[in-house]
Amino acid sequence: MTQSFGQEHLNPTFYIDSDHSGVVAFANKHIGDAKTDKEKAVKLYYAVRDGFRYNPYNLHMGAEEVTASALLKVGEGHCIDKAIFLAACARAVGIPSRLEFADVKNHISSEKFIELLKTDIFAMHGITQLFIDGKWVKCTPAFNKELCAFFNVQPLDFDGKNDSMFHEFDQNENKFMEYVGQHGVFDDFPREYFVAVMVLNYPHLFDYKQLRKVLVDDKVPEMETGNH
Repeated sequence: MTQSFGQEHLNPTFYIDSDHSGVVAFANKHIGDAKTDKEKAVKLYYAVRDGFRYNPYNLHMGAEEVTASALLKVGEGHCIDKAIFLAACARAVGIPSRLEFADVKNHISSEKFIELLKTDIFAMHGITQLFIDGKWVKCTPAFNKELCAFFNVQPLDFDGKNDSMFHEFDQNENKFMEYVGQHGVFDDFPREYFVAVMVLNYPHLFDYKQLRKVLVDDKVPEMETGNH
């Protein structure tokens, strides 16, 4: 089956703000002298994977907070932050990108985090898809190598040709990660959908005033592009 991409996979959006000066500078710096899309994608993957510490506790949903460029300000983020940022970096250097979301079980987390969520299911785990050499390739830049070493998990490598997804087992063959649900593929970050999934899965974390601010007062048109 022939795979393809559209202009929507190259254009900047409000969330995937690949035209942001900081995103452009980051992408150009880290591709170095790479010539092919595959070489550029691999360099960007490692720059994002290890350049920003994974932090699952900072669950933010405000429009400006989930733009790609926001990650540059805070220096750390969860899987969605890093997936959006990698997608933006790719578009900044001419590589088509899109986002995929899935639910996972046995996510790298502490007992404290599981207690906070009241479940071991982590909803809307972020994955980046890049169009390289005529096909869409998946990669997961969430866990930096220092975190993987702490949890005795081999860091996920990416060669620009094969999908790079979470391991089913850790290095001691203990059960580690299981994909339990899919939300599909999106050309832009579906913030309203994301909020709905979060509320459905973790209702105890939200109140009416907070949701009104996120969904009504802080609403951003999906067609708006970033001019930051």
